[in-house]
Amino acid sequence: MNISNSTVKEIAARLGFSLVGFSKCGQLEHEIDNLKTWLSKNYHANMNYMADNLEKKSDPGLILENAESIISLGYNYYNDESHDVLEGHGKVSRYAWSKDYHIILWEKLSELIDELQSVDSEFNAKAYVDTGPVMDKVWAVKSGLGWMGKHTNVISREIGSWFFISTVITNFIFDYSKIDTDHCGSCTACIEACPTDAIIDEYVLDSTKCISYLTIENKGEIPAEFNKHFDDWIFGCDICQNVCPWNKKFSVLTSDHDFLHPVNKQLNFSEIDEMTNSQFKKKFSISPISRARLKGLKRNAEFIK
Repeated sequence: MNISNSTVKEIAARLGFSLVGFSKCGQLEHEIDNLKTWLSKNYHANMNYMADNLEKKSDPGLILENAESIISLGYNYYNDESHDVLEGHGKVSRYAWSKDYHIILWEKLSELIDELQSVDSEFNAKAYVDTGPVMDKVWAVKSGLGWMGKHTNVISREIGSWFFISTVITNFIFDYSKIDTDHCGSCTACIEACPTDAIIDEYVLDSTKCISYLTIENKGEIPAEFNKHFDDWIFGCDICQNVCPWNKKFSVLTSDHDFLHPVNKQLNFSEIDEMTNSQFKKKFSISPISRARLKGLKRNAEFIK
């Protein structure tokens, strides 16, 4: 087996990944227990897929035969632009300002695996970008990319929390990364800043109160109790990350051209009101915003007007 940590890091860096870490594959008993408790309290709202494939989420060895290691990767998407104060417009979460990150990362992960297989044909792997039966954040922490912040996003001491996580399950053994310690300390900035009180306790998020969930995954009406609490967010929300001291100090500008040139930073309410399905599909065909569907986007615009 001729693939070392440095080999993976070199190829990953060339593909644009900012963070790379390695952890030993194994069962996630404690983490699955925590997930089951969270699910039992209905904090996942109607995202029923979160309760699927718990056995595979617990044991990546059920996904890839002879799994030995997890390679976790972080892809920086930070753009230091801020939202303009524009009447009649809704704000879009930073991750959705440009092309859907799944499209970008799936291609890069495929290249990564292909290159590693060209180094050693015995290399076998399966890769995921938050769409498979894998606990990406848990493995990112175990792989030393950072620690789980109180807002439930992984925070890196190198680049903050503005990064996408990818998980590669492989049959190769590596030198495993040191797990980072929790550096949130006594800070509760994210908890205090959330306008809907969605972070109900340190490291615990109630999706039913989260603006990101309510504007994207939620297919029903937005509860009236949140009226005037959305701060003009029409798709997603960045408040908990915006106020994080680690992001204020250590965020690093992305080198990805797509994220440096945002096309959907804010959306015009009038344009959304008049938009047809065909126009919606054309405008957002490769954007994460397509996930909300036109019906959801119109609902969001009406709610925050």
